[in-house]
Amino acid sequence: MLQRWNLQKWFIHIFMLILSVSLSSAYAVEPVQNLHHKSLGKILVVMTNHSAYPTRSDHTGLWLNELTHFYDIAETAGYEMDFVSPQGGAVPLDERSLKPIYMDKSAKVHLADPKFMQRLNHTLAPNAIDPSQYKAIYYTGGHGTMWDFPQNQGLKNISEKIYQQGGVVSAVCHGVGGLLPLQDNNGNALIAGRTVTGFANSEETLSGIKSQVPFSLQDGLIQRGANYKRAVLPFTSYVIVDDRIITGQNPQSSKAIAQAVVKRLNALN
Repeated sequence: MLQRWNLQKWFIHIFMLILSVSLSSAYAVEPVQNLHHKSLGKILVVMTNHSAYPTRSDHTGLWLNELTHFYDIAETAGYEMDFVSPQGGAVPLDERSLKPIYMDKSAKVHLADPKFMQRLNHTLAPNAIDPSQYKAIYYTGGHGTMWDFPQNQGLKNISEKIYQQGGVVSAVCHGVGGLLPLQDNNGNALIAGRTVTGFANSEETLSGIKSQVPFSLQDGLIQRGANYKRAVLPFTSYVIVDDRIITGQNPQSSKAIAQAVVKRLNALN
């Protein structure tokens, strides 16, 4: 029993090393600059309101750099962003996302910015959103999303309308759960037959949270008919672009998915 525990700890240390390297590499991605200093449109960014695990004493919530990385790149490219959450109001931050290994320059700058944090404390509710104003929607992650994204009818309606009007639907990590209830004009699952990614079962196990989540995201995507793919190595950047559906596997993918969304939007403009 002791040997098994030591082996598990050894694997976790190895993947934490991979994780730290991946984070450094991801943050080195150069943003696409908007040289004309003119707004190219608006993106709706979705965040969770859920903070409680079933039995853990720490709290979940928004995985901070999955927001800040995307925000930095999209803003630099010339896109404005509004923040929405299932209930509106305050967005909790996942405690683990605030650990030094994850707190890169982007996360630190925004966490120390009172105006930015004020926006997180006063997110819009779905009933305040006019989908026609947005060219894309982006679901951020954090384990909390597993509880309040898939069941929210307001977010579902907004996403479907943005997609129907030719916009981009995107999500990263556990935020991909927000795509599970989406339907096309014929009432079929929007992701059926589409290639997507999202937080993998192997990553859930390695993170130590598998017993806490209400369902497996990977299994849920497959059950909806999606062609699920993941990176060979856990906790490494992996993004899939399937026309106007863009997904990222994990926190390490937050820079790359931002680049992919901006590139797709620029092609559509």
